[in-house]
Amino acid sequence: MKYAVIIEKAENNYSAYAPDIPGCIAVGDTLEETKQMIQEAIEFHLEGMREEGLPIPEPTTHTGYVEV
Repeated sequence: MKYAVIIEKAENNYSAYAPDIPGCIAVGDTLEETKQMIQEAIEFHLEGMREEGLPIPEPTTHTGYVEV
């Protein structure tokens, strides 16, 4: 499955979250580190959900850009 992730630049780092997986977040010092951290966070989060017998959320978020 592919989940959309939002990565935001903060003053001194980056943060990321997956809108379709509530509570799944990551923080990193660089963009590349943050991408790696959110991938690991999603994998870990879904593994925990499976172990607890919880339903795995389907990816439903769509992304794009709007030119203004």
